[in-house]
Amino acid sequence: MFDKLGEIAAEHAELEAQMSDPDLHSDQARARTVSKRYAELTPVVEAYAEYSAVVADIEAARELAAEDPSFRDEVTSGEVRREELHQLLRELLVPADPNDDKDVILEIKAGEGGEESALFAGDLLRMYLRFAERQSWKTEVIDANESDLGGYKDVSVAVKAKGIGAWRRLKYEGGVHRVQRVPATESQGRIHTSAAGVFVMPEAEDVDVSIDPSDLRIDVYRSSGPGGQSVNTTDSAVRITHVPTGTVVSCQNEKSQLQNKESALRILRARLLALALEEQAAAASAERQSQVRTVDRSERVRTYNYPENRISDHRTGYKSYNLDQVLDGDLDPVIQSLVDADNAARMAGRDE
Repeated sequence: MFDKLGEIAAEHAELEAQMSDPDLHSDQARARTVSKRYAELTPVVEAYAEYSAVVADIEAARELAAEDPSFRDEVTSGEVRREELHQLLRELLVPADPNDDKDVILEIKAGEGGEESALFAGDLLRMYLRFAERQSWKTEVIDANESDLGGYKDVSVAVKAKGIGAWRRLKYEGGVHRVQRVPATESQGRIHTSAAGVFVMPEAEDVDVSIDPSDLRIDVYRSSGPGGQSVNTTDSAVRITHVPTGTVVSCQNEKSQLQNKESALRILRARLLALALEEQAAAASAERQSQVRTVDRSERVRTYNYPENRISDHRTGYKSYNLDQVLDGDLDPVIQSLVDADNAARMAGRDE
């Protein structure tokens, strides 16, 4: 680890020198790359500098303690801080997810359970919108297919984190979310179990995914459901099929065919990037397998139990009895348990 820290410190010093060169800023793309890498390495270099200073202080305190026992407390406190910094450095050296800085497209689809599942999909949508609002992130509903009772058969939302990266936090939300409650449609007061699927994708730029127009089959049709005067009067809805992968995306939210086509292409790019990432992760070592599970639509990841006001995450064992607050967007403790578990798994894989 310390050999790598020495290399990082040298790279950080080189980047610092480059940033002070006026010529760098004549190339904006290169300047952004250098600045981003410098910002990534700075926390590591600062922790390493403090670690080195603490180690030197411990040695000095030990020499003094040989003559004056009152310095023994400084040795003890220094050793505690050294271990804290050692753990911090191990965590900082875990390879970062290259997509952490990306925004996301989040899809929620009702599962088995009919209207109740669609209503639960609507509850999940509100939870994520409220969570984004708490983070001061921007959200945009790209496409939505509402149910008769006001839920959603499926809905797609773009989440923009203003340069911070929504993927960093939301990537753990993918999978099957299960709800246990008395449905609004239940007249006997019986508790039912239903589910909705959540799929989270890093939003792809044109440079991330190359789409050959000849690989696309584009169909247009009349919109259906709520949407204003243009619904059912013009062929504004768009369905795009990516023939090589069989991926199909439909959009009908916007009034114009062009706008729906742009929205569909946006979702398609994200889906193709997510598919590529899954294939890469599946072929990688066990260190990466936890990230495969974050986008596994078939895996039950969480249960929302209304009678007990309980939320349980089945991947980490996290459990709390503040379901009402979580559904109002207080997702941070749940997500942090997944971040910590993923970091621990990746550190263990790196150390093997």
